[in-house]
Amino acid sequence: MKKSALQKARATYQPKLPIALTGPVKAVLGKPTESVANQDEIKQLFPETYGLPELRFEKNTTPSAGRPINVGVILSGGQAPGGHNVISGLFDGIKKIHRDSRLFGFIMGPGGLVDHKYIELTSSIIDEYRNTGGFDIIGSGRTKLETKEQFDKGLEILKELNITALVIIGGDDSNTNAAVLAEYYKATGAGVQVIGCPKTIDGDLKNDLIETSFGFDTATKVYSEVIGNIQRDCNSAKKYWHFIKLMGRSASHIALECALQCQPNVCIISEEVEAKNLTLQDIVNQLADVVANRAAEGNNFGTVLIPEGLIEFIPAVKALIAELNDFLATNAEDFARVAPADQRQFIIDHLSKANAETYASLPTGVARQLTLDRDPHGNVQVSLIETEKLLSEMVGKRLAQLKAEGKYVGKFSPLHHFFGYEGRCAAPSNFDADYCYALGFNAACLINAGVTGYMSSVRNLVKPAVQWIAGGIPITMMMNMERRNGELKPVIQKALVRLDGAPFRKFAAQRKDWALNTCYIYPGPIQYFGPAEVCDQPSLTLQYEHVGK
Repeated sequence: MKKSALQKARATYQPKLPIALTGPVKAVLGKPTESVANQDEIKQLFPETYGLPELRFEKNTTPSAGRPINVGVILSGGQAPGGHNVISGLFDGIKKIHRDSRLFGFIMGPGGLVDHKYIELTSSIIDEYRNTGGFDIIGSGRTKLETKEQFDKGLEILKELNITALVIIGGDDSNTNAAVLAEYYKATGAGVQVIGCPKTIDGDLKNDLIETSFGFDTATKVYSEVIGNIQRDCNSAKKYWHFIKLMGRSASHIALECALQCQPNVCIISEEVEAKNLTLQDIVNQLADVVANRAAEGNNFGTVLIPEGLIEFIPAVKALIAELNDFLATNAEDFARVAPADQRQFIIDHLSKANAETYASLPTGVARQLTLDRDPHGNVQVSLIETEKLLSEMVGKRLAQLKAEGKYVGKFSPLHHFFGYEGRCAAPSNFDADYCYALGFNAACLINAGVTGYMSSVRNLVKPAVQWIAGGIPITMMMNMERRNGELKPVIQKALVRLDGAPFRKFAAQRKDWALNTCYIYPGPIQYFGPAEVCDQPSLTLQYEHVGK
């Protein structure tokens, strides 16, 4: 395979490890844990793996001889930069335990475990993928591991390959599946450990011990580069308003991080919209006011950042979507039989009065998108809703009203963008290359420690990598009960943008200035070689969250 000059140079990069993992380690147990909410329900569902202690690794002065272990690994869900380094770190970690240890990758996600599709990952394969983006070493998939039949089918191939530990690299839902699998295998005495690794570019899988999910740093740097390029063009042409939708269905971490890096004229934070009980028209009016105020200064251009999940955070629309999700989960066949021309009225006729009014008020295209195919969890696929176009269209109408009232004298020419897939498989930043490698190596240490139902945790991330703290936390401590497909189920609680948190407060303190004036920052592309202040900095979100800690 032909490689670019950068690929060749990156292949030689040696990720850094926390000092505790550079030699023999010992596990130090902390206090017992409990779930973030619904403690009684979670404890009842996970009697074997609930309440386990936190775990931290320290250097061991009396090394012990390791034994060969066979480990399986699964990439689950959407891609995130650094996944290959998690696998590389895991491979190196189990080889350090014993040179005869073996690593097997299940093909195309959890479905590969159930369908017995796998490949042994040897050193020659691993070396081809070190420090590269993507999940193409074994592929990823979104099969949910939920049923006893799936667990038992997976156990067949694990036994056949003498695999005694399984590492699942994924987001909140994938790690929820890991917790369920760990519970089942422990309860049945299967002899298989299950370890999770925190992956999602959305940044919504975190807590005090999981400071960030891997891939967030790289993806936001990629988006920020492109946003900066657009802002430079915007400031050069001085005639377009760019409406930029960014990934982040359940939380606005990506939009907030990109705003901190680029200083756009407007960044909408979904969590704030919900907290202030704003309507869609409230948002439109605020945007139109910014456009009009800049136009009064002679600036008929600007940038607006929009999280893809915004529509679900508008309280009236959120209530509508919740009822729609439940209704379509139980009436999917009836709805499918309705002629497309009659579907809108069919929905209106079967909703509560308030939600029917909200649904009827939406533009036809948006209303239809709310009833399209659901995701695997039975939810609206908000990425299909062109929120950026909806907002710019409504802003245009509002500006026309303001112009008729003599309150707006400018020109409004909107352009639209959606940045999502562009960042998911980028070559990992130095931060993500190091963090991911450490997560994988740390997972090998958790396996060697004999634990199950744990998530690999590496923290103290604003310090140099050698000072990072490695260990693990029970996955059950991150869980609560949520409604999925009309039923209450245990899932990892999503971490939303905290309006009292340092990153949001930093943003909120500056946004009035950004709205009126042109304060753009142009971050430029990710740098892999050069001074640490250019190449090794973690996200601004992480840096602000650690101020004062």
